Amino acid sequence: MNVALLLTALAASPAFAQTVRVDATPGHAINAFDPDSALGSSIDVLSRTDINKVYTPHIIQEALSAGWGPITYRNNTELRMAAWHWTENGTWSDAAHRSGYFTGSTDLKDPIRYILAYALPHRGFATSGDRPVQGPNLTYWKSNPYLTSKFTGESDALHPQWVVVDLQAEKPVSAIRIAWASPYATSYQVEYWVGTNALDFDGGPKGEWKVFPSGAVKNAQGGSVTLKVTDAPVTTRYVRILMTESSNTCDEHGSDDVRNCVGYAIQQIEAGTLDASGAFVEVTKHPDERRTTYAVSSIDPWHSAGDVNDGGAYQHTGFDLFFTSGLTNNLPAMIPVTMLYGTPDDAAAQIAYIERRGYSIGYIEMGEEPDGKHAMPEDYAALYLQWATAIHKVDPKLRLGGPIFEGVNEDIRLWPDAQGRTSWMGRFVDYLKAHGRLSDLAFVSFEHYPFEPCDITWKSLYSEPRLMKHILQVWREDGVPNNVPLIVTESHVSWSLTGPMTTIFGGLWLADNIGSFFEGGGAAFYHSPIQPQGVRNTCLGWASWSNFVSDETYEIKGYTSTYFAARMINLEWLQHRAGLHHMFPSSSDVTDAGGNLLVTSYAVHRPDGNWSLMLVNRDSGQAHTVRVVFNDAQSKRTASFSGPVTSVSWGSEQYVWINDGPNSHPDPDHPPVATLLQGPPSMFTLPRASITVLRGRVAGLKD
Repeated sequence: MNVALLLTALAASPAFAQTVRVDATPGHAINAFDPDSALGSSIDVLSRTDINKVYTPHIIQEALSAGWGPITYRNNTELRMAAWHWTENGTWSDAAHRSGYFTGSTDLKDPIRYILAYALPHRGFATSGDRPVQGPNLTYWKSNPYLTSKFTGESDALHPQWVVVDLQAEKPVSAIRIAWASPYATSYQVEYWVGTNALDFDGGPKGEWKVFPSGAVKNAQGGSVTLKVTDAPVTTRYVRILMTESSNTCDEHGSDDVRNCVGYAIQQIEAGTLDASGAFVEVTKHPDERRTTYAVSSIDPWHSAGDVNDGGAYQHTGFDLFFTSGLTNNLPAMIPVTMLYGTPDDAAAQIAYIERRGYSIGYIEMGEEPDGKHAMPEDYAALYLQWATAIHKVDPKLRLGGPIFEGVNEDIRLWPDAQGRTSWMGRFVDYLKAHGRLSDLAFVSFEHYPFEPCDITWKSLYSEPRLMKHILQVWREDGVPNNVPLIVTESHVSWSLTGPMTTIFGGLWLADNIGSFFEGGGAAFYHSPIQPQGVRNTCLGWASWSNFVSDETYEIKGYTSTYFAARMINLEWLQHRAGLHHMFPSSSDVTDAGGNLLVTSYAVHRPDGNWSLMLVNRDSGQAHTVRVVFNDAQSKRTASFSGPVTSVSWGSEQYVWINDGPNSHPDPDHPPVATLLQGPPSMFTLPRASITVLRGRVAGLKD
């Protein structure tokens, strides 16, 4: 018999029990957290019809039954490059034309049930971001006025604005044609990229920007210009216009508002060459080539009443409905303010309104995924400080944070600054420090979507604890102080719907995801999303994002693997409404022939005095029997559970996802199995592909 197979067989038998070790030494706790502030879920954008169906007593009750504590409100409007009106009561900066910059009213009028999105006319040709909300009035691109010296108090050269033209393939470029609007750049330079992936901040851009030989322009006069930037064409995919001084001439909206008169505005950009007669020829595109796209540094949040997206298919929940529905679980909620496409006055008014209503705020997230919008950290930080000042005038005790990074497994790296620094987080933290405002960063938040949706295999499970703990360490190495909590505010198996989300894989992954997050020093974790959803086809089978499978009427047809895993975490491993849990190091020696860890272990000492171990058996084919040993290095003693042990197990024996097209569903779909083990027991069997929680007292250990 193969030696590896023999060892696997022996390991699965009670006679060859392997060991889970808990370092229970006093003072060796690696984390402490209260589930009522540390473990929650989220609510995201919905249609008006869905809002009406989700916020009903039955669905609220079902949503809360997964055991999550607090909730975080996701700002999909900012994700989609749009302005939002958290209330329709308010004032426009240009009241006569119902346009400009909108500030919501803090008056307590009719409760707010729905929140609308508004397209941004000054997005113009910009295509960066996640599926921008479309609008009827796209005009020209204009940069964010709040990034100019009028508002930052710094030279505009410290916040250069830019447009990157992505030709989608390398093309010869020797000239560029720019149709400036007002305000225009009086100093700018035209650059080309040498390298690959200029816009890949997740993987890290590989290369550098170089100024074309005749690309530096001073004392420019605006208008439509054609620039010959080099004699011999340069072959490149990316061209950047970097702007450092503005004409400060007012745009088409007039001089009554200074925000109309600062920054930069461009009607159109084209890259190409000059022919023999000196005429401009735009880059040639074959019919099968992808269209040119334009990434921009920022966008002016100016909009008008006519830019509203009120068709009902894309809405957010009004804050009054959100806070009074019961979905917050009577706990402080994490809420967003728009920052990339908003104003500090409007954000402050939103917070003042919520507090006037008496609703409880736990944290405030500032902006949404600036890395996904290719915002520079210095620009995000400059906005952050303006918003922090405005919000803290309303309530100085509020805890503000961000940047709400997209789900990444490695550091976010961008084009080097003058000091050669490429870390987005590192430069953001350095900016706050340099301005004496690091205390305004009360937490750092990010999303966790670890796997590519079509590349997931069973062995992907083995990497989750490492991925989670690694990214937590990355933020610390970037300079986030140890006393600034790290928070995951969105999380799932992948950033796109994929089959393993609803197989047993999704449940085991969630247990490892959360266990390793707290083991790595995380402070609060929010799983996504809380409401029921239907199933859709993916590259790896039919699946749902949700804890529940429902039809179009929101009738719940079944509970997914993440629902049962959530109950194991929230109702068995931990104890809500009880107080602080202390986490201690734990480990197992259950591995396969390739050295992959098959059983992971997460140990907490609960407020009720019980030790609680969550054990994840990631072996899809074998049960494993383990003994549990508690070590106290101070007294040089080992101990075991000293009385009855509650064993609760859920896994592949209780749950199987049936991949059956639109009729996909779990069968069986059974709850966890609980057993009271007398004895005290010395060994515990972990079923294949399962989560098991062991709870009991351990005599002889000091607290």
